[in-house]
Amino acid sequence: MGAVPTLLLVIVLAFFLVHSVPGGPFDSERVLPPEIEQVLLERYDLDDPVPVQLAKYLGNLLKGDFGPSYRSTLNVNQIIAQRFPASLAIGGLAMTLALAAGLMLGTWAALRHNSRLDRVVTGLAMTGISIPIFVVAPALVLIFAVYLNWLPAGWTVSPGPAKYVLPVVALALPQIAYITRLTRASMIDVLQSGYVRTARAQGLGTAAIVRHHALKPALLPVVSYLGPAIAGILTGSVVIESVFGIPGLGEGFVTAAFNRDYLQVMGIVVLYAALVVLLNLLADVLYGLLDPRVRYE
Repeated sequence: MGAVPTLLLVIVLAFFLVHSVPGGPFDSERVLPPEIEQVLLERYDLDDPVPVQLAKYLGNLLKGDFGPSYRSTLNVNQIIAQRFPASLAIGGLAMTLALAAGLMLGTWAALRHNSRLDRVVTGLAMTGISIPIFVVAPALVLIFAVYLNWLPAGWTVSPGPAKYVLPVVALALPQIAYITRLTRASMIDVLQSGYVRTARAQGLGTAAIVRHHALKPALLPVVSYLGPAIAGILTGSVVIESVFGIPGLGEGFVTAAFNRDYLQVMGIVVLYAALVVLLNLLADVLYGLLDPRVRYE
């Protein structure tokens, strides 16, 4: 029940924010005749007060209609349907890689706490967090596409699966670093708990302790992080899509914002907000499955 007013508040705030930006969707270097501009404003209801436009937008949104685009022959529903698969493919692969690598590295580091391996993993994780993605992505292109010529530099260069490698790795690296840090810290705390010491005293091996006793509670901080992280990745990284020429939602959002295409911006914002709310709700449900002490009445 709390998800609905949260989503509504995001929509209302975003709607007023995009309409507060100077300029309009039909502003360009070539000035339109006043009568043509007036016809366009009336056609898209832009001559109405902003609260009236918001009420009409919410009414259409309840019907699943994101409205028309001011700069495209496609409506916003069609634009999202066209762009979302690319973002979904890149984001899904990146998050899968990040989870697999982050959980493995974080667990290894926790099991060898204060060892050389732990310090190496922690240092690499801090490096991954510190280096921004707009540095990582061009560096990967320079090394593996330009110097070594192992992989294609752009999305349209190769039609095969090789085009996924560099954008997926570039998008996954920061997430691997965050998940590694969260898993390591949580696993160290769990391994020092009383029930794990009892399991060791009963003769259980390290692998069995991690698998049956430590992994589930250690995943709780990771689950909390995954909600907004997955939503952000699935709706597209602007930098990654710009560097590799991927026609995804992130690139579409930036283009729509520059063109003052209000409804396209709103469509992507609503999709992102809905994913964040939904994934956080799923994270709360997973809490109850991972930790028997958590129950929802």
